[in-house]
This record gives sequence, structure tokens and C-alpha cells, in this order.
Amino acid sequence: MIRPIYLYGSEVLRQQAAPADLEKKEELTALVADLKDTLAASEGCGLAAPQIGVSLRVIIVDGDVMTDVYDYLAGFKRVMINPVIVESSASKCEYSEGCLSVPGIYADVTRPDSITIEYYDENFQKKTEKLDKFACRMVQHEMSHLEGVLFTDLVPPIRKKMLSKKLVGISKGKVSPRYNYKIK
Repeated sequence: MIRPIYLYGSEVLRQQAAPADLEKKEELTALVADLKDTLAASEGCGLAAPQIGVSLRVIIVDGDVMTDVYDYLAGFKRVMINPVIVESSASKCEYSEGCLSVPGIYADVTRPDSITIEYYDENFQKKTEKLDKFACRMVQHEMSHLEGVLFTDLVPPIRKKMLSKKLVGISKGKVSPRYNYKIK
């Protein structure tokens, strides 16, 4: 089911998400299906459960929509339940980020250039994976949502000040993304 995407100003985006109960397989399977449907309809490359109003530690990423820019992302699709970064590189890199919850705004954000992550996949199998390049970026961006952090929180203060008027506009509904959205 396609769900509305919660936009900047919505309380759920600022909450730390609770761990998903792996015993509730039917509920989690339904949530993952909704995340996939919503992401496909919005044409984004990643989505976290809080972005559809569910404060649980579940994210999905789909690199296929980015293959025109990063061909190595072909086939990179992940469902991550209760993901945990167990190691981050000391080296950092900067990429321009955008977000379905913050439509129309893009900004350079510095993050570690590689991570090792542990998570449960959609079949409830535990995985450990090392990620780098833009795959690493997508996962870190979505994991920030699980902590109640938006990419705009991670930009330098002067850039955030420059974005403040647009952010207030989004929180007041002065936006028209091409997908179904909600501000609450």
C-alpha cells in the first residue's frame, strides 16, 4: 500500500525510532511491503519507516534508481531491520543529499566514506555488510532518520540559515511534491 510521506515539520521525523520486534513477522512484512510501494511511487532511492509515520527501526534502499549516475548501484536493493553501524571509516566524503521528507532542497553533507553494518533482512536473516561510495551514503542517510535527524541538521550553520525559509515553508505545506504527503 502506498502511504503518504511525512514532510519536514512532522513530529515523527524527530523521534528516535524504536527497535522493531522481530517476533512480529507479519506486521514487519506488511511494513516492508508498504515501504517498497511508497518508495517506488515516489521514485526515491531510500525510505525509513518514520517517513511513513511508523517510528520503528526499518529502512529500505534501492540503488537502481541511481544507476544513471552511479552504475555500480545496479541491483543494490536492501531491506534493513534494526540496522546498526558497527564500524565507520575515519575518512569522510561529501555528497549532495536530498530527501523525500524535505522536497526541493539539496545540500552537501559530510559522512564517513565506508561503514560496516549489521541488520536483519526481509527474511529475518542477520547480515553483516561493508558499504562504501553512494551505497554507504544512502544507508547512512536513512539511518539518520531512525535517530530523528534530517540531512539538513548536518549542514554547516550558515547553510542551514540559508535554507530556513524554505524549511518553514515545507512545514506549513507550501510545497507540492509529485507524491502523496502529510505534515503532522
